[in-house]
Amino acid sequence: MNNTLENLPPLKDVLQKHDLFAKKSLGQHFLLDLNLTDKIARLAAPHEMVIEVGPGPGGLTRSLLMAGAERVIAIEKDERFLPALQDIVSVADARLHIINEDALRTDPANLSDIRPLRICANLPYNVGTKLLINWLTAAPPFWDRLVLMLQKEVAERVVATPGNKAYGRLAVLAGSIAHGHISFDIPASAFTPPPKVDSAVIVLDILPENKRFGDLKLLGQITAGAFGQRRKMLRKSLKPLAKTHSIDLNDWLTKANIDPTARPETIDIAGFHRLAQSLTSFNQPLDKRA
Repeated sequence: MNNTLENLPPLKDVLQKHDLFAKKSLGQHFLLDLNLTDKIARLAAPHEMVIEVGPGPGGLTRSLLMAGAERVIAIEKDERFLPALQDIVSVADARLHIINEDALRTDPANLSDIRPLRICANLPYNVGTKLLINWLTAAPPFWDRLVLMLQKEVAERVVATPGNKAYGRLAVLAGSIAHGHISFDIPASAFTPPPKVDSAVIVLDILPENKRFGDLKLLGQITAGAFGQRRKMLRKSLKPLAKTHSIDLNDWLTKANIDPTARPETIDIAGFHRLAQSLTSFNQPLDKRA
């Protein structure tokens, strides 16, 4: 009987033993190369508490424990993987806890009182962006670092700068609370089954509190409106939002020092912050407006 992490069988054997296969409907693609999972894990651990989403057969889970994560909580929706993950639990010296839930319905902030947490995950392609936005906009922030494997195209959108075709809502939200960079790429051929696109591992480190933007929910509304019609000028794309808040669009843009004819991909993060701040001031009682 295996009694250490080092003696666990290869992941291919685990898949065969438990008759496991990737479900396309869940966006599953397995990374079986433990050298790669070790490389990812070292970006998140050592650390006191790491949350993993979608561990599957447990390759990254093993690597996180081996890299020095004092505790790992793994959230796995697909109950088929629970027996394989329990094999890791049995040799993890009480450092691993498995939660059989949907990550979209699970708030990592409620899983532990330890602060800050870290999240390290090979995110399913079909829910990765939604999960990332949930974590970015959590108030107050409960994490200090996110280490995420995403589709390369999505990762590039997270770290894009103004004027880049990938620049959009994700870049503004991420850059308003964290400093992000792409650590390394992972080719599609590294996965079983291989997806149609390459992936990338992105690291997001939270900014100091005095450099974070305070209202990411409101910023999310503004960027959704602006980039939902990214080919249009802001005087067109933000018109519905101005109407919703019962304010004059031209007054709003003027107060934020934004050119009404500008397109959203040319506005830097500070510009979107001004849009949110000025919108807030319009919504305040008259005696509290700046």
